[in-house]
Amino acid sequence: MTIFKLNKGRLIKAVALTALLAVGALSACSKKEATQAAPKPAAKPALTVRAVQTAPAQWTRVLAANGSVLPWQEAVISAQLPGLRIMEVKAGIGDRVRQGDVLVTLGNRTHSGGDYIQGRVIAPDDGVISAANANVGSTVQPGAELFRLIRKGRLEWRAELTADELMLLRKGMSAEITVGEGRTVKGRVRAISPSVDPQTRYGHALVDLPNDAGLIAGLFARGEIMLGDAHTIAQTLPQSAVVQHDGAAYVYVIAPDGRVQERKVGIGQRSGDRIEITSGLEPGVSVVESGGAFLTDGDVVRLTSAQ
Repeated sequence: MTIFKLNKGRLIKAVALTALLAVGALSACSKKEATQAAPKPAAKPALTVRAVQTAPAQWTRVLAANGSVLPWQEAVISAQLPGLRIMEVKAGIGDRVRQGDVLVTLGNRTHSGGDYIQGRVIAPDDGVISAANANVGSTVQPGAELFRLIRKGRLEWRAELTADELMLLRKGMSAEITVGEGRTVKGRVRAISPSVDPQTRYGHALVDLPNDAGLIAGLFARGEIMLGDAHTIAQTLPQSAVVQHDGAAYVYVIAPDGRVQERKVGIGQRSGDRIEITSGLEPGVSVVESGGAFLTDGDVVRLTSAQ
């Protein structure tokens, strides 16, 4: 009887211990499942942005270049009679002269103190005096420069271009240069370099400019040459959507989960606030319209409702 009671007590204890272990295992399992089921906190958006996609635009094909405004031709005027003194100077820098106008009179004084005129220096062509080194009383030396004359007053824009760019040009193509605070001057291509400098790998195109444009020789100018009347359909983005660094152009593509991916793109010409995308981005892909400079690859963005 005693043995039966002892075994019964042990049995009760074993059952109780098993129940406790089961409850503990169930509790641990529940905690584990709860931990696994708990959602991860959402990433905080780095920026609120507007999405934009490429849009087609019909543009005239243009070739952009930098260059300088220079004289069409510049004549050096000197005296050929040695030993004579300059008696009178009749022209100065900036003066417009006509062919045959007297610029300087040359001669010597007589024993009686009078001036004896022995020669004259005349303008070889119409134009504008760009430099003057003639001074009354000085003795001229043969071949010494007295004046420089911009023939006809004509100026031209010398555009610096690569060989590939030069091969796209034809005489007579229209061009437009920008000077000062956005002032534009129109001209036409009159000559195209047949070679490039072996050191710089650049040649030049010469663009005639109107005489009444009020330009100054030596002025730096940016410009565009219109490549005929051909029009192309260009895929464009706002210029604010393109970020440039390390010598390349990038956009930030927006994924469905709001994360952005930096993508390298090729860019072409610009017009107003638009820029041509030549490669690296398919039509219909959404990118960040502005603010890309503040983003890094993998950032999460919030899209503004104003589309």
